[in-house]
Order: sequence, then structure tokens, then C-alpha cells
Amino acid sequence: MDIDLSLLYSKTIEEISISGKYNLPEEYIDKNLVISVEDIAVDGRIYLGSDEEDRVEATIEGNLIIEDSISLEPVEYPFSIKYDDILEENCKKNENTLDIFSFLWENIVLEVPLQFTKVKDLSKFHGDGWKLVSEDELVKNNNPFSDLLKDFKEE
Repeated sequence: MDIDLSLLYSKTIEEISISGKYNLPEEYIDKNLVISVEDIAVDGRIYLGSDEEDRVEATIEGNLIIEDSISLEPVEYPFSIKYDDILEENCKKNENTLDIFSFLWENIVLEVPLQFTKVKDLSKFHGDGWKLVSEDELVKNNNPFSDLLKDFKEE
């Protein structure tokens, strides 16, 4: 969805509101760590700054559905972004338009964590000769050879 910026550049209006609820098209979400994006609420405006550059101020909030790093199940990850910057990289200068979906996606994708989990009980994640341990267990039992050292001390 393109937002026409020509009235702003001609100084017919002082600002353009971009406040509202948006749903990203599937083409932005395909082949990413994000399963889906829900409830994108934007409260912001586009205006010309004192340096005659187009600026945007916006608060972007919503929920990402991403894959849990441990269980691989879909989990909800809420995000909130405060954006205040020059808009030139996101604008199509020759057309005097802003693609709001690409602007939103570029900022949302920065919020995607590399690893995220809501798993509290790690005991069910184990296999033949391995188990998943928490950071606390790792600190307590940081020496993998502690059982062998006990055997040497007994002899």
C-alpha cells in the first residue's frame, strides 16, 4: 500500500498520518523466521523536518508468531518499536510515495530474536546419551569429568 507524499512535498499539508491497523501481505513473511505477524498497530506521522527532509515518527506494536528455539512450537512474541528518523531510504523518490508495508516489515524484522523460548521444564528434552540442561545446572555441574575424578579419589 503506497502512501502519496506529493501533498507533503508541495507544502499543501504539514503532515500525513500513518496511524491505523495494518496486515502484512504473506509475501513479506515467506521464508523467514517469522511464522506470522498479528495485530500491527501504528501510531505515527510523516512530516517535513526543519532541514526539508521527510521524517517519520511512529510507534509500531504487535505480535510476532515465531518458532520456539527449543520446542520448535509456535510462540507469541510481542514487540513495540519507537521509530524517529529520516524516511529517504524507504521512499520511492521518483514516485513521491512510501510503501507502508515494506517500511513496517523492515522495522519489524529487526525485532525478531535469534533465539527465543518459553520452555520452563527442560526435563522432557532428552535422548540416548544426551539431555538439555539449564544455565543453573550448567553452573553447578560445570566439570563433565567430575564423576571420573570421584573414582580416582576413592582409590
